[in-house]
Amino acid sequence: MLPSLARCSASRSLQKSFFNPSFRPTFASSSRLTRPSSSSSIRQLSTTRSILNTNANIPSSPSRITQKDAHAPHPSVTSEIIHPQSPLSEPAPKSILDNLPRWASPAKPYLALTRIDKPIGTLLLFWPCTWSITMASTLLHLPITTPLFYISLFGLGALIMRGAGCTINDMWDAKMDAKVDRTKSRPLASGDVTQFQALSFLGLQLSAGLAVLTQLNWYSIVLGASSLSLVVLYPFMKRITYYPQVVFGMTFNWGVFLGWSAVAGVTDWTITAPMYLGGIAWGIAYDLIYAHQDKLDDVKAGVKSMALRFPDNSRTVISVLYTTFVSMLTLTGHLAGMGPLYYMISCGATAAHLAWQTITVNFDDRADCWRKFCSNGYITGGLVWLGIAAEYVQNVSSI
Repeated sequence: MLPSLARCSASRSLQKSFFNPSFRPTFASSSRLTRPSSSSSIRQLSTTRSILNTNANIPSSPSRITQKDAHAPHPSVTSEIIHPQSPLSEPAPKSILDNLPRWASPAKPYLALTRIDKPIGTLLLFWPCTWSITMASTLLHLPITTPLFYISLFGLGALIMRGAGCTINDMWDAKMDAKVDRTKSRPLASGDVTQFQALSFLGLQLSAGLAVLTQLNWYSIVLGASSLSLVVLYPFMKRITYYPQVVFGMTFNWGVFLGWSAVAGVTDWTITAPMYLGGIAWGIAYDLIYAHQDKLDDVKAGVKSMALRFPDNSRTVISVLYTTFVSMLTLTGHLAGMGPLYYMISCGATAAHLAWQTITVNFDDRADCWRKFCSNGYITGGLVWLGIAAEYVQNVSSI
């Protein structure tokens, strides 16, 4: 019985010793424990309270950013951005590049530059091209071989030019990427690729893109080449304005003009202009969701984005932009004489999906922001094209 009591007393003393380093129990023997005096216990309790009060000033999360660390953020950057109520959850990205065979390892950093392991960007660049190619083929009653050829050609072009855009972006942002948790492992930011090597690789990418572009008519070649200015300009915009997403939307939806001109020889601006404007609104909205992944790091790095300009109103902004997108799709359908399948799928189903996105997105959860962003490439763009394709099939079968 006595040894048991001694062990219990020793256990309590060890617990006190853990929470109060100044407390040291005195063991008189293996079976008897000397208890400290009551005055000593009071002094120890006071010491413990002072330690706890001191530790209370230590931030609970290392990811929190103090106002001192922020580089003059926009006045709309509220305390929720500087001191978020809950830390952002880190996504656990898995890359197919990790499974490359050993002989292909020298190519890994260059493949990583192109983001080939993340096809979502290629899809977002590709869909606007398919919309205009398929709609032009519908209005002109072209055989199915025509849209299939150009969709395949533009798919290859989207893959190449999206990779080139990523290389340009990383060359601009190497120093900034090194300060952001999500991007610090990128080849240029980590030092796996030098600026000269990236520039040489970019030359190869642009040459491959030019080879694809030369398969089109001269009108389309000039139109496609003119979009390079937007590709180069976009990475710079985040340094000078809180609205870089606007240039992003303009860049990623340029294929609306190019796809139509590739099929028809010239662009029908009456139909493609509202489609392009709607696409810009769509691009701004989903890139705003994307920007919320990096909002804490962007404040530290001095990078600007609409996520910092509208930290408390992003949901409202996105809902307005998505409404504009669906409205422009509806206007485009009216101008092009689309039928009920287009309005039901391209407009109706798309509107339902975008409403779900807007309502459910959690701006303080990086993983959820990434999922909602990706759903635009895997679902939204496909729904818009599916409605146009349904009209094309109905149109061709009626001939």
